[in-house]
Amino acid sequence: MDALELLHQRRSMGKLAGPAPAEEQLDAIYRAALRAPDHKEMTPYRFIEFSGEGLDRLGELFARSDYQANPHIDEGALDSARKKPKRAPMIIAVIATITPGLSKVPPVEQIISAGCAAHAMLYAAYAQGLGAMWRTGTYAHDKTVWQGLGLGEHEELIGYLYLGQPGGRYPDAPVRNPGDFVERRR
Repeated sequence: MDALELLHQRRSMGKLAGPAPAEEQLDAIYRAALRAPDHKEMTPYRFIEFSGEGLDRLGELFARSDYQANPHIDEGALDSARKKPKRAPMIIAVIATITPGLSKVPPVEQIISAGCAAHAMLYAAYAQGLGAMWRTGTYAHDKTVWQGLGLGEHEELIGYLYLGQPGGRYPDAPVRNPGDFVERRR
């Protein structure tokens, strides 16, 4: 698959099966992340990888987050939260590590760089035949989760990359006309 075909064809895969990516595949995924655009070569991101029992612990953290938000939540909803990480054999949390006070590299650029690292990881997974989905939602923005993951004062969770083997058919890509999104000033 050439680079343009990869860029034009990549799709998210919500149905993921085992096994988790192999070490060689993960190495390629992380190497792709390290090539993200990065003003001043700060590498303003880090990753937490979850698999096996780590997925169970992440599910417990999600349930704790839900309980903190609503102490009257029923056990069925807590069980649902515990199962969410089990939708993939591996999850990688992508975290922006922000250095404040830099006039030439404001926090937004550092966060965007972390987002670009996550983006590169998705494409590296797809290029290797893996299925992947970038998920955010409540658990990406919740302070209980951030604390449970050990995020520092100047860190933000960008999202979770769910990785595994494609467990279904890729959805058709919507057809979009680039001209609908481009304003040309000549």
